[in-house]
Amino acid sequence: MGIDAIKEALPAYAKDTRLNLGSVTTTSSLTAQQLWGALVATAVASRNGTVLREVAEEAAKNISPEALEAAKAAASIMAMNNVYYRGKHLIGDEAYQSLPARLRMQVIGNPGVDKVDFELWCLAVSAVTGCGVCLESHEKTLIKSGASRDHVHDALRVAAVVHAAAVTLDAEAALASLTAPIT
Repeated sequence: MGIDAIKEALPAYAKDTRLNLGSVTTTSSLTAQQLWGALVATAVASRNGTVLREVAEEAAKNISPEALEAAKAAASIMAMNNVYYRGKHLIGDEAYQSLPARLRMQVIGNPGVDKVDFELWCLAVSAVTGCGVCLESHEKTLIKSGASRDHVHDALRVAAVVHAAAVTLDAEAALASLTAPIT
């Protein structure tokens, strides 16, 4: 079912999210690998089982197994990096900036796919998790590597819409589980 299943699961009040999900998956400056990798990475970061399952199922039909694994790796490494770098930034003490991370990040250097694609997925995940330091770093790397602002913009659009779908489906599941009114 894939993307269509997610769109069908969204309630009427999320019509904009449903329409945007259709739009970001059909009109994009991204290659198929970049698009589906961004969808997978942001679905992982958004933490909704339905969204992840449906996106991964359809992505497997559109990208190689290696690209699928790399997209999940981007989500995993950025789950760590976004917390670490956002934390250092939010503390606000410059002394922390000179301290080495001492965290293993080898997948960034050898992701198994084109580095531009991996950077794009890292940027999209950073948008979901809200790490400004990582967003800035990955955007600069992408532009230096020849990616366009349209590519960056489209990755951000994917992140926004996938996250909105995940939040909406999580909210609906929570509301459906209520057995008695809250007083």
